[in-house]
Amino acid sequence: MVRKKGSLILCGAFLFVAWNALLLLFLWGRPPIGRLGDVGGAEPGGREEWGVGGGADLAGEVIRLAEEVESELETQKHLLKQIQSHRSLWERRKGAGKRATGAAKEAEPKGGEGSQAPPPDQKALGDAVPNAQGSVAPPLPDSRSEKHLGEALPASTGGPSQVVIPILVIACDRVTVRRSLDKLIQYRPSAELHPIIVSQDCGHADTARVIGSYGGQVTHLKQPDISDIRVRPEHRKFQGYYKIARHYRWALSQVFHALAYSTVVIVEDDLEVAPDFFEYFRALYPILRSDPTLWCVSAWNDNGRDGLVDPGAAGLLHRTDFFPGLGWMLLRELWAELEPKWPSAFWDDWMRQPAQRRERSCVRPEISRTMTFGRKGVSLGQFFDQYLRFIRLNTEFVPFTKRDLSHLLRESYDDRFEREVYGAPLVRAEELQHGGALRGEGPFRVQYSSRDSFKVLARNLGVMDDLKSGVPRAGYRGVVSFLSRGRRVYLAPPPGWSHYDTSWS
Repeated sequence: MVRKKGSLILCGAFLFVAWNALLLLFLWGRPPIGRLGDVGGAEPGGREEWGVGGGADLAGEVIRLAEEVESELETQKHLLKQIQSHRSLWERRKGAGKRATGAAKEAEPKGGEGSQAPPPDQKALGDAVPNAQGSVAPPLPDSRSEKHLGEALPASTGGPSQVVIPILVIACDRVTVRRSLDKLIQYRPSAELHPIIVSQDCGHADTARVIGSYGGQVTHLKQPDISDIRVRPEHRKFQGYYKIARHYRWALSQVFHALAYSTVVIVEDDLEVAPDFFEYFRALYPILRSDPTLWCVSAWNDNGRDGLVDPGAAGLLHRTDFFPGLGWMLLRELWAELEPKWPSAFWDDWMRQPAQRRERSCVRPEISRTMTFGRKGVSLGQFFDQYLRFIRLNTEFVPFTKRDLSHLLRESYDDRFEREVYGAPLVRAEELQHGGALRGEGPFRVQYSSRDSFKVLARNLGVMDDLKSGVPRAGYRGVVSFLSRGRRVYLAPPPGWSHYDTSWS
C-alpha cells in the first residue's frame, strides 16, 4: 500500500512538472497577441470589439508574456489546493467500495451450484484522481469495469442496486450557503446514495471557509477560472450571467465526466429544501429515465404561493412544458446533448427555447420542495419581492417511493389531462374573483385567446404572466393549473391547441 501511494505521488509530481513545462513552451512559442487580427472575439464584433490591432513593441510582448505566466502559475496554485481538497472524496468512495464488497461477500453462497457472480469491480466505485486541470478524473477502466463511476451502489440488505443521485450545490459568495447545506444534510437519508458536491465560483474566502467547515460531509470543488469574461460593451452589466453559465458548464462536466455519475440534482446556494426532497427525486428518477418525452424533474412550482396551491395535496404532481429550474434533476444523456452547445450566458432562458426543449416536459410538484431565501444576486431581486418570497415550502413527508407514479407518463397523462381541463365549465375571471352566482367546488376553466388576453387574465387571477418562447410559467399544453379561492382553475387556450407561438414571448 505504501509503495502504491508513493508511486501515485511520484506520478502526480511528474505530471505536474511536465504540465508546467509544456505550458511555458506553449506560451513562449505562441504568436504575439497583437497579431491575432485574423481571429475574432468570442462575441459578435470580433477584432473591432476587443481592439485587436497591429504589432506591439518587444518590451510590451515580454510584459504580457510574464503576466500570462504569472496568471497560469496562480491557477496551478489553486489546482494544488484542490488536489488536497479531494482527499475526503477519495476516502469516502473507498469506504463505500469496501462496505459494498463486504455486503456482497456476506450474501455470497459458500460455493457449489447457484453461486452468485462475483461483485462488480470496485474500481468503478473507487478512487477519483485529480488531473492537471483541477478536475477529478475517473479511474482507468479495465475489462471488468463497464459501469460508470457512481452509477449504482449495492443495497445494504444485499438486494438490487440503488442508483446514486448526487446533489450539486452551485455556490459563489453567499456565506448563507450554510442554511442550504444544513437542511440537505439533515434530510439526507444516505450519504452513500446522495453525496453532496459543492462547486464554488468567485473565490470568496469566507464562503470557502463555511463550506470547508463541513469536512467529509461534502466534497468541495473550486472553479479554477474566476477571471472576468470579455463580452460586448453593452453586455458588461451582465458579466454575472456569463460567469454563472461558465460555472454551470464546468461543474456539470465534473459531475458527469470526471466523477461519472449517471444523474444529478442541482440546487443553488440560496435554496432550502423540504423534508421529502430526497424522497421526491428518488421516486421520480425511474419516471425520468423511462419517458423520453421528459427531460427534467423539478422541485419548483412557479405559481407555488399560498392561495394558489392546494394545501391538502402535498402528493400532487404535474407535467409542465416550462423549464422551472430551482432544484432540478437531469440525466447524463441530456448533458451530452446540451454541453456542446451550452450558451455563454442566460443559460436558464436558453433551456426554454424550442431548440433545446424539443417538445419535452418536466415533472413539477403542486407544492414546492425548494424555497429561495436569496434576494441578493445577479438578478438584483427580480421577482423575489413580488413572487419568490411567498412560495410555500412543503412540510409534509410524502412517501413517493411507495406510490405508483406511472400516471405521469405522457401516454396516460395527456388523455386524462385533456378530459379534466376541457370538461370543466367555462367561466369568466370576474365570476371567480367575486363569487356571484358561481356555484360548485370546481374545477373551472378560464379561456384566453391571445398573448394580451393571457397576460391580463393571469394578472387578474394572481399567477405569473410572463412567457418564455411562448410557454407560460408552470404551463402544460398551454394550460396553467392553480387554485383560486379554494377552487381548481385552468387558465387555458381554446380546445384544439397544438403548439406554442414563440412570438408571444
